[in-house]
Amino acid sequence: MQPPNLDKFKKYFNRNKQSIQEIVREPTAGGIVFRRTKAGDVEILLIQDHKDRWTIPKGHVEEGETAQETARREIGEEAGLHAVDMLGWLGKIHFRYRRIDKLVLITQQVYLMRVKTDGNEIQKEEWMNGIKWFPFNEALDLIEYEDIGKLMLLAMKRIRQENL
Repeated sequence: MQPPNLDKFKKYFNRNKQSIQEIVREPTAGGIVFRRTKAGDVEILLIQDHKDRWTIPKGHVEEGETAQETARREIGEEAGLHAVDMLGWLGKIHFRYRRIDKLVLITQQVYLMRVKTDGNEIQKEEWMNGIKWFPFNEALDLIEYEDIGKLMLLAMKRIRQENL
């Protein structure tokens, strides 16, 4: 019997990486923002980040701010949408990533929001590669993060049940 080929595991044991020196917790909040078309269809607002990943608008909770206040502020700052109805909390997402020698733990609160206008006033920030309204099914296909996709399904269920 031959010994196993361990080459495929070398990436997990890279000796050049710095070890984790610090764990950083970063609370964030954002929103699944929707609008109705003239035909009554639901469209979801997505932003495209600098790595071309489609996601929802979100940002860091600032000191003295609630997650709900952060979500509303970030929708205004990132998308230019200031007239929105906050329709409720959808859930919390946890994820992590490495930033050099730090392990960053993100907790993201996600809210359901409906734009009060036609939503055509959206504006792209400089760091974004895109911002656009998508039909619900297309938005669901484009979203890069599975947990956000699950919350989008929950949002659509609530939109239909409550006839929002």
